[in-house]
Amino acid sequence: MAVAGRPNVGKSTLVNALCGGKVAIVSDKPQTTRHRISGVVNGEDSQLVLVDLPGFQRPRDPLTEHMQRTVDASLEDVDAVLFVLPVDEPVGGGDRFIASRVLGGRTPVVVAVNKVDLAGPGEIAAALLAAAALGDAHAYHPVSAATGDGVDSLRAELAALLPEGPAYFPDDQLTDQSVESRIAELVREPALALTKEEVPHAVTVEVDELTQERVRAIVWVETESQKGIVVGKGGHMIKEIGSQARPEIDALLGRSVYLELMVKVRPRWRRDEAMLARLGI
Repeated sequence: MAVAGRPNVGKSTLVNALCGGKVAIVSDKPQTTRHRISGVVNGEDSQLVLVDLPGFQRPRDPLTEHMQRTVDASLEDVDAVLFVLPVDEPVGGGDRFIASRVLGGRTPVVVAVNKVDLAGPGEIAAALLAAAALGDAHAYHPVSAATGDGVDSLRAELAALLPEGPAYFPDDQLTDQSVESRIAELVREPALALTKEEVPHAVTVEVDELTQERVRAIVWVETESQKGIVVGKGGHMIKEIGSQARPEIDALLGRSVYLELMVKVRPRWRRDEAMLARLGI
């Protein structure tokens, strides 16, 4: 089941809430989700696989071209679409473009109007009416991924749309991502939160070594000036990134590890097809 929406509408936060655990990193920066990420929701007699997609966007470079191709390909073969809209922003051109892609076809679409914890009843009602004006959907759900309001009923609605078939993942598996990929994202998350301007878009992370006792990861940027920002004065910034990432990495691995972060420059990596392939983008 594909999760569609423009950037920054809370898709990843909602996927995490539906899965009951952290599948995707979240931030207030566009382009946070760069890969197709599957989150697994196991019910008593169902297994719901939610595909958290990069936000719909106009491609500007090979990185965003790859991201948009991921979106397009993922919409081709799904049982249903979860279309996420935010309650605190008016419907815009991006929302209408997505609606034109997903509504009106054979694939059922469930619309989630997210962030209802930020709005009153009148605003929620207006947002639901605006969502309905985009086209016919199977159902509309006001939800708050942040507080969990409405998430249970949305999960049940989505599970009811599943066709009969075998489970694709073991009962205890939360996502299809490798451990290395999840660690890299857990490092990138605080890097996004702690840096400003263009730096977040130019940051990516690659795990270089993973043992029982140690994780070594490379934080890639595109320029020396970006490296200076990510390292920080006296190494303060990279130390803070590591200190925020380490507890989540320990929790993921189920053990305490030594985390070593190195910041390196790879000019224009977002336009480097070989680098994008190596990163799995």
